[in-house]
Amino acid sequence: MCGIVGLFLKNSKYESQLGALMADMLSEMSDRGPDSAGFAIYGGTGEGLKMTLRGENLMDIAQELSLHLGETVTCKLHGSHGVLSLPEGTAEEVRAWLAENHPDTVVTGAGKRIELYKEVGLPADVASAFGLAEMSGTHGIGHTRMATESRVTTDGAHPFSTGPDQCLVHNGSLSNHASLRRVLKHQGVKIETENDSEVAAGYLTWKMHDGASLAEALKAGLDDLDGFFTFVVGTEDGFAVLRDPISCKPAVMAETDDYVAFASEYRALAGLPGVEDAHVFEPEPSRVYAWSHVN
Repeated sequence: MCGIVGLFLKNSKYESQLGALMADMLSEMSDRGPDSAGFAIYGGTGEGLKMTLRGENLMDIAQELSLHLGETVTCKLHGSHGVLSLPEGTAEEVRAWLAENHPDTVVTGAGKRIELYKEVGLPADVASAFGLAEMSGTHGIGHTRMATESRVTTDGAHPFSTGPDQCLVHNGSLSNHASLRRVLKHQGVKIETENDSEVAAGYLTWKMHDGASLAEALKAGLDDLDGFFTFVVGTEDGFAVLRDPISCKPAVMAETDDYVAFASEYRALAGLPGVEDAHVFEPEPSRVYAWSHVN
């Protein structure tokens, strides 16, 4: 099962409503994924470095990091997660410091604009716990999970982020994720969970690190990823959608002059402004759909 959603705003007038629109879309996908949910929101100016952490005593960790780095580190709490504002270029140093000093603290995502939250529970409850409806931004993706191949844990919830400002949600199942996991480990891409969706995210990170564009990485996945899948991928400036050649998983998109939206079912799109005049379509198999704020 599982439900996935994505919303990319073309018109800045809706940026203050992004979180509220995303919260409604996630709630509508509860029947497809009642055990956990998560979302990534892209907001802010793109200056500095954001790092989303999950754990305890996050404010204290921010103070310790300030002393370690010799620069002020702030933390904004959202439920069990907190978003650190860090100096640019410190991501790897901070990750290493956390692993040594606070090994139970989880980094869910990092980059210039991404904030990534996920937790066990009904999608509406997860959205409420993090205050999604009050968040603003230019685009976001989300996931509601029905765990069929692993335990119900926060670590197993989506999205998965394996590269700066890059994250992925997935509906489907990969049959060759174990062999790909070994390849990615050899390439230096660290996979933290048993979830095949994190392997898919890591695969895209690997390809893009080697110089492929997001569209090129997704196209390569059509040859290298076995199984059935629908991906929605978030990046710093946009998002992309890809379905496998068979496309047995449901998917629908709506595009207007103001936004592009994706969902596993149309009911998640029905509350969007102006959707009655949108171009509504089912994304074609094996075709990469991508939108970006970069001209």
